[in-house]
Amino acid sequence: MNQKKIELAKDPDLMGSWVAIRRAAKRAAQVAASTNTELIVLRNGKCVRVKPSGEQKP
Repeated sequence: MNQKKIELAKDPDLMGSWVAIRRAAKRAAQVAASTNTELIVLRNGKCVRVKPSGEQKP
């Protein structure tokens, strides 16, 4: 995998993709909170379930 920072990419679409990913993650968290649905996120190399209240499950 390429280890270069995405913000330094030559492709303008690729450069802006990190902002779009962050925006999508924020929206997913909002939807999860409003529907009381757990999110699956990667933390410290492990997939964990996060409840809308912020509680984590392995």
